[in-house]
Amino acid sequence: MLKVGLTGGIGSGKSEVSRRLAAKGAVVIDADKIAREVVEPGTVGLARVVAAFGREILRPDGTLDREKLGSIVFSDADQLATLNAIVHPLVGERVATLQNEAAADAIVVYDVPLLAENKLAPLYDVVIVVDAADDTRIRRLADHRGMPEADAKARIAAQASREARLAIADLVVPNEGSLEDLGGRVEEAWAELRRRAGRG
Repeated sequence: MLKVGLTGGIGSGKSEVSRRLAAKGAVVIDADKIAREVVEPGTVGLARVVAAFGREILRPDGTLDREKLGSIVFSDADQLATLNAIVHPLVGERVATLQNEAAADAIVVYDVPLLAENKLAPLYDVVIVVDAADDTRIRRLADHRGMPEADAKARIAAQASREARLAIADLVVPNEGSLEDLGGRVEEAWAELRRRAGRG
């Protein structure tokens, strides 16, 4: 099994690369997606979050009000630690289950937004960084998400620098151009992953 860490700053196109690798046969494990799944209605995770933070963090339909919870935890380090202590072990269990279900010779891609920030590179056989210049990312966030430029710059500033991400990269997927250009880059990266996995 080849364990691949996939990362890239906001607006870099990491999710698109992840989707394309999955289409080629990679087993993709998306940390953010799992973090949402473990606190869906009816889960142990949501019950524990409600026990810790109160029912006011629920929407009328019983789902987690992420904005309300965010306003609590992102202004209080202790509250954030409480939330992480609930969610992280559940995510870890789910990741382990998905990894165990993958074939022994699978290429498993872990989609991890904060890989550089949390110094997780040593956990993977290969680290892929999807890279684009900051101005390109700011433009994409405005065009695709309607994000004001100041907000986009603040999000980028809050993440690892481009240099810090590139410093941990085994493979870089440049993403400055069109989706067609990106398709070619992903093709090259997939060929290299297959080579490293001994699948030529």
